[in-house]
Amino acid sequence: MNASAVHSLWTTAAEPAPVDKIGAPAIEYAQLAPTLIVVGAAVVGILLEAFVPRRARYYAQVFLTVVALTAAFAAVVALAAGGHATTKAGIAAMGAIAVDGPALFLQGTILLASLVAVFTFAERRLDPAHHGHRVDSFAAEAAAVPGSDQEKAAVKAGFTTTEVFPLVLFAVGGMLVFPAANDLLTLFIALEVFSLPLYLLCAVARRKRLMSQEAAVKYFLLGAFSSAFLLFGIALLYGYAGSVSYARIADVVDGSVTEVTPALAQTMGNDVLLLIGFAMVLMGLLFKVGAVPFHMWTPDVYQGAPTPVTGFMAAATKVAAFGAMLRLLYVVLPGLRWDWRPVMWGVAIVTMLAGAIVAITQTDIKRLLAYSSIAHAGFILAGVIAATPDGVSSVLFYLAAYSFVTIGAFAVVTLVRDAGGEATHLSKWAGLGRRSPLVAAVFAVFLLAFAGIPLTSGFAGKFAVFKAAAEGGAGALVVIGVISSAIAAFFYIRVIVLMFFSEPKPEGPTVAVPSPLTMTTIGVGVAVTLVLGVAPQYFLDLAGQAGIFVR
Repeated sequence: MNASAVHSLWTTAAEPAPVDKIGAPAIEYAQLAPTLIVVGAAVVGILLEAFVPRRARYYAQVFLTVVALTAAFAAVVALAAGGHATTKAGIAAMGAIAVDGPALFLQGTILLASLVAVFTFAERRLDPAHHGHRVDSFAAEAAAVPGSDQEKAAVKAGFTTTEVFPLVLFAVGGMLVFPAANDLLTLFIALEVFSLPLYLLCAVARRKRLMSQEAAVKYFLLGAFSSAFLLFGIALLYGYAGSVSYARIADVVDGSVTEVTPALAQTMGNDVLLLIGFAMVLMGLLFKVGAVPFHMWTPDVYQGAPTPVTGFMAAATKVAAFGAMLRLLYVVLPGLRWDWRPVMWGVAIVTMLAGAIVAITQTDIKRLLAYSSIAHAGFILAGVIAATPDGVSSVLFYLAAYSFVTIGAFAVVTLVRDAGGEATHLSKWAGLGRRSPLVAAVFAVFLLAFAGIPLTSGFAGKFAVFKAAAEGGAGALVVIGVISSAIAAFFYIRVIVLMFFSEPKPEGPTVAVPSPLTMTTIGVGVAVTLVLGVAPQYFLDLAGQAGIFVR
């Protein structure tokens, strides 16, 4: 073969094959407006940190954060009013995000809860002023070693960590995507986007900084484990179905998939990939909601993190994670109901009982609320297990009611202070009702709501969840739930008795007078608790209308 022939072969082989042009993605910006507003504001917040003078940063950041969360909530309401929760529900962003009733309801709840929580972040009247500067709950300089000269100089200069506001916005942005994610990769990215800011926020307490940093490290390490499980589960589910899209995986699980390639035919028959992959994804979500046995981080992190962060995290993370879990179980795996329900039964029972029983032994108010939140995760799981439309709407209602009670309760905890900052040991709360009857009465309202006493939002939520579980064939679970509620009521009422019927100690803590910001947070918490308890029907109907997933 001569050189020219070889050359001609080589040139023809190198001719490019005709390529279809990659189409530009079609993004429905209006339907993604709530998330885009929050993430955009977070980016602007970082620019404010860089360009705004230090003395003006706090006011600029608080203003930006409040405006962004309010605008995003308005966008959610506009989408719901435009029918996107019901008739126009659909999939946006090239199949990555679902815009439907549950997504909008949960996004609205997250935004309102975050807005109320941000007021506690901005509170600057609880501690006495340092060197003429008002201080908040966050370290003067987060990068300084606790107790070092650098930290003392930062306190003296009146520095504050205003970066907490953009971090909150990034966390909220991730939380808005998490329950609306319509494929597994979007789910994972949203999880990381809201987890990483929370790890940082847990580490920046002004008082007890070492404890705060320890809480952040524990949360980060365990969170990294749970993310790894989730990612491994996503890989196995992709191996099973050949796709990360929820609808496609659901079709493969049901066997209703139309075109079967030889590769898919081999993996479709392999249920091991499906079951192990699904178990791992579920493990990642159960970690985020703080269900037993993935709850070990909860008490330590709730106790060590700055209290405003604890309140925000306890409320908003639960809403986002339960939303994602509902979508996964109801959209992707309805065909596997017989496989996942027994497992979730077990998790719900252990979570309710362990949360309620271990809480009795706690002596720190923040740890007590942490175990209480574990018990509540079990109650909400009872609604998830119902696997009926009522189950979805009862979980949505419970999450909305629970989030405001939680933020209000942690806001009250920030007010009770002694020389070392917040007085969280239960013995310090003795006689609080005589020293400061209003604060003790408000805290009692929140504790009664947690206990599920009638005429509070907690009772309406528990009633809805247990009713849905009973109708869904989980009657035994309801019995265990009621027993757990009775155990839990003991330690809530014990705190109320301690506050109102014990003698106040002479060297006991004082109740700080907050600014209107924290008063607003507590006021909204009490109002929501009583309104949802006395007249829950409108909100139950709203949750019922929003309870239909799009696929």
